[in-house]
Amino acid sequence: MATRRQPLIPGWLLPGSFTALLLCAVALLAFGALLMSAPIGDWRALLSDDYLHHVLAFSFWQALLSALFSVLPAIPLARALYRRRFPGRELLLRLCAMTLVLPVLVAVFGLLSVYGRSGWLAQLCAALGIPWHFSPYGLQGILLAHVFFNLPLATRMLLQALESIPGEQRQLASQLGLRGWNLFRLLEWPWLRRQIFPTAALIFMLCFASFATVLALGGGPQATTLELAIYQALNFDYDPGRAALLALLQLGCCLLLVLLSQRFSKAIPAGHQQIRGWRDPADSWRARISDSLLIGLALLLLLPPLLAVVVDGLRGGVTGAMQQPALWQATFTSLRIAIGAGVLCVILTVMLLWSSRELRLRHNIVAAQAMELSGMLILAMPGIVLASGFFLLFNATIGLPQSADGLVIFTNALIAIPYAMKVLENPMRDLSARYHQLCASLGVQGLNRLRLIEIRALKRPLAQALAFACVLSIGDFGVVALFGSADFRTLPFYLYQQIGAYRGADGAVTALLLLVLCLLLFTLMEKLPGRHADTE
Repeated sequence: MATRRQPLIPGWLLPGSFTALLLCAVALLAFGALLMSAPIGDWRALLSDDYLHHVLAFSFWQALLSALFSVLPAIPLARALYRRRFPGRELLLRLCAMTLVLPVLVAVFGLLSVYGRSGWLAQLCAALGIPWHFSPYGLQGILLAHVFFNLPLATRMLLQALESIPGEQRQLASQLGLRGWNLFRLLEWPWLRRQIFPTAALIFMLCFASFATVLALGGGPQATTLELAIYQALNFDYDPGRAALLALLQLGCCLLLVLLSQRFSKAIPAGHQQIRGWRDPADSWRARISDSLLIGLALLLLLPPLLAVVVDGLRGGVTGAMQQPALWQATFTSLRIAIGAGVLCVILTVMLLWSSRELRLRHNIVAAQAMELSGMLILAMPGIVLASGFFLLFNATIGLPQSADGLVIFTNALIAIPYAMKVLENPMRDLSARYHQLCASLGVQGLNRLRLIEIRALKRPLAQALAFACVLSIGDFGVVALFGSADFRTLPFYLYQQIGAYRGADGAVTALLLLVLCLLLFTLMEKLPGRHADTE
């Protein structure tokens, strides 16, 4: 009797291998295009350029200040949110989560409406007879926008660390009379300390690779980062060689930052706990007042820019703006790109995690980690660097495509994969631990297992990953900035054109529409298909 021939590559390994090879090939192609376009002899001249030294120093300086101003206030704010229960607390936490995926130009428009020379605060100061000298452009404007985005992110991450403290330890601390500074130093700080450095490293990396914020609020050559210098070299100077050199330099810096952040992000086992969410009922009135002030200040930072987008959008002549064909064209283009990128991102992420999970079940941990690392590789290549590589590659070979839809969808999908992995990784592993033996005994595998088990049990994580990828794509400006034109523009690109042309009323309506679309997608992320769909 003839034995059945075993395939060279098991079926469960094919999806992840394909995705990992695709990601590595894309990274190598982009890197190769940059390397081939970079004049070898210009490296010494570039590295001795005083302007480049200034750009590098400013990039690191603004990222360092942004990380400090985001993480340090987040420590007392996270403690205040942990200790207090008040109406709207869940909405505030949801708002903190939403700022991570809020389109940058929407927030910039809101910040300009509040802090600009003719903004709400300037009008209030004029009514009170107080001079208003603050300018939202330059370093101070960049820091304000980065704190607006990253303070809520840091607060959420530190709040999770505080919620991880076993209730038994808090009860013991209360019985021992630990309060105030002693409670923070002996109980909370050891838990916060392990989360502070990964959070600061993540925020530093995000701010170092910031593009749209610096483009809108940079304020000239004195406030320019590496990403903005790449954009200027391609879009204004049309110097592909210099752009390639700058992109390679940016790639090296981001790769170093990713490796450092991974070093800081080593997990520490939290231990077992029976009591969750316990809070000390004996609380001083000073602590209640200080916590209320901190939460009030956080609301003053977050709410006015978003309210300004809504108010200015409604006052900006919604009916007239909605009749502009360009607005609807940009809206449909954004939705088309967002849905396409979201679906492609989820498919590639599931393929990658499926194979890495099977490798872990077979105790091949090194291969599984290498496969997962290929999904995180894209973090070392910011969107503008990846787009620059594609731009130079197509420009040197077949020419730029007539329609940039496919290229933008593909690039946005790749950029969203690390975030989708964070959403799907643990649910897929937990599901495998629960049902793997049962599926093996029943012979349920491959597409049948995907259809009968995975999709049904992972409805909520899949919906979250899809919505997250769609929101990231619909608000992206870095990729479309290189390929956008009068015939191809998304809502962020259209909003940037309106801000640059001082069409404030039309820009307010565009920002409002973009905000509404992101809120709808974010609501779907939170609500569909139900909070307990993954346990059905």
